[in-house]
Amino acid sequence: MRKSMLLFVLLSSVMLGGCSFLDGANQSLDYVNQATAHINKLSTFAEQAPQLIKDAATNPETKQKLEDQLLALKTDIEQFNLKSVPAFAKDIHQQLVEKNKVLLDEINQVVVNGHLALDNLQNSKILATITDITGLINRISNLGG
Repeated sequence: MRKSMLLFVLLSSVMLGGCSFLDGANQSLDYVNQATAHINKLSTFAEQAPQLIKDAATNPETKQKLEDQLLALKTDIEQFNLKSVPAFAKDIHQQLVEKNKVLLDEINQVVVNGHLALDNLQNSKILATITDITGLINRISNLGG
């Protein structure tokens, strides 16, 4: 009886240890996927933005679409900055947060009182900042294994 109880406790400990290992691996993979998705959103915007900016000068619908995209990016950035992060990713996340804050400041300069100031956008460094952020994608991908 004592041996079987000891075996049960030992097996339970091993199982719980394995579960925490799996949880850690899942958290790591989740973070890598979320960070990659975040950067991909920024990258997609940066690819589309030059044409949208050009078209927005003459088309109010395109200007509204661009404004909506910038406001959605702002929300995404703010939410991403608040994510809980596995210990191994704290440094890269901090770099992303710092770059995201620069991007947020730039978005705030081009979206004045909730409306896009197209002239400000054309003269902004938003696309360069996004390019800077997307440069972190390889480091994030390497976190996943």
